[in-house]
Amino acid sequence: MIDIDSLTVKQLREIQAMCGAAKSKPEASPYVIGTAYLIRTVTHYLTGRVTAVTRQEVVLEDSAWVADTGRFHEALKTGVVSEVEPFPDGSVIVGRGAIVDAVPWTHKLPRAVK
Repeated sequence: MIDIDSLTVKQLREIQAMCGAAKSKPEASPYVIGTAYLIRTVTHYLTGRVTAVTRQEVVLEDSAWVADTGRFHEALKTGVVSEVEPFPDGSVIVGRGAIVDAVPWTHKLPRAVK
């Protein structure tokens, strides 16, 4: 019988390989850190700059909840939205499962209540 406590790391890796255990690779993400986005969720919109992406969340800074974009095409084209509520400290964590779509926001991020 093998004394499990005496196995080396190399031996453990060999056992993992024999069992078909694959090395985990980081999950690819289309979000670019440092890029601002308008994110449509299942309920409303958010704007913000991506600071981190995990398997289940996207973290934004300089973020705001956009209650009304007005004409969506015009908001994307001009950066003008009808109703905005910025997050007081500017940060928000968004569950990736709630995201419908996201587009780069090439305009100044809205940070004033409107």
